[in-house]
Amino acid sequence: MKKLITGALLIIVTGLSQKILAQQSASQRYQFGIGIRLSNATPTLNNSITAKYFLDDKNAVEGLLSFGSRFGIGALYEIHSPLNFPGLQWFYGGGGYLGFESRNTYLGPQGVVGLDYKFEKIPLNLSIDWKPELDILPKIGFIPDAFGVTARFVIR
Repeated sequence: MKKLITGALLIIVTGLSQKILAQQSASQRYQFGIGIRLSNATPTLNNSITAKYFLDDKNAVEGLLSFGSRFGIGALYEIHSPLNFPGLQWFYGGGGYLGFESRNTYLGPQGVVGLDYKFEKIPLNLSIDWKPELDILPKIGFIPDAFGVTARFVIR
């Protein structure tokens, strides 16, 4: 069922991005992208649907909706800085999350640091990141092994 939902979302996003990007310049930096983040199963926000929106050239907000080992929702505020390679940036930031598994509620802050690359000629953004989480609920616990890879279709 998860594969069916993921596949359907990818087809819809691909179709929308093709239609919108046909009207835009291919070399333009992206403002909004939606896709999938794959991670290990340890953190609350592991395998997720992700959406990133740039407020300006350096500041972005990212939302995550996870259907992995736990259902979870989270938000991050990120600061991006370009590197000496076209389309490549590094970023860092922080936010919070809320998750549910069985009868437990998971809540806490999260940080993020990573690399973000936007292809120039196609509507694709790739990123790798480290997003450690600190569970405050149901008990205090640090989750340091939260590495992920993200692929987003650029919509605008």
